[in-house]
Amino acid sequence: MLGIHDYGLFIASGVLLALAPGQDTMYIIGRSLTGGLRSGVASALGINVGCIIHTLMAAAGLSILLASSPAAFTAVKLCGAAYLVFLGGRLLLAKRGTAAGPELDTAPARAGAWTAFGQGILTNVLNPKVALFFLAFLPQFISPASPAKTLAFLALGATFITTGTIWCLILAAGAARLRGFFVRNPRARGGIDRATGGLFILMGTRLAWGR
Repeated sequence: MLGIHDYGLFIASGVLLALAPGQDTMYIIGRSLTGGLRSGVASALGINVGCIIHTLMAAAGLSILLASSPAAFTAVKLCGAAYLVFLGGRLLLAKRGTAAGPELDTAPARAGAWTAFGQGILTNVLNPKVALFFLAFLPQFISPASPAKTLAFLALGATFITTGTIWCLILAAGAARLRGFFVRNPRARGGIDRATGGLFILMGTRLAWGR
């Protein structure tokens, strides 16, 4: 179908890759712990929207620019790193009260979910390594003789995103279950905020200096 081969192997590889902890995993866990299930699910969906964008870019050949232009790759990478450091700095410097506020289950929580969704998209889109991954991984399962390479690429991308979304939602739900403890213990919640902020800064630094 569409020149796709070893489809079962592709699905198995996609599941294993989704299970491997990485930048997106840490972002979802952090958002779920600090913002609850709503923010965790929103961040997971945002990340996978970013994957959709990467799939469309790679299918259109735009990701080849990142692969062939060191300057473009570096520029996108530094933007992504700066954004992660910015998010981490906000968590580290945020003022915290001594008790959980009413914003946890009200309109600000919904606004926070939209913020988590948008940030999830940006953290994924601004990671050029994700773009290169799609460009390098998906074509391995498409026959060179396929008359519909673009459609095959999109079909594989949709499969990968579907399995990834399922895992991300499970991850968000699991991490959000731990949030009750932090709501009941504001000091511990402040600690997890700071730990998450430090983690974001570490991820940004790693992205900036990594090859």
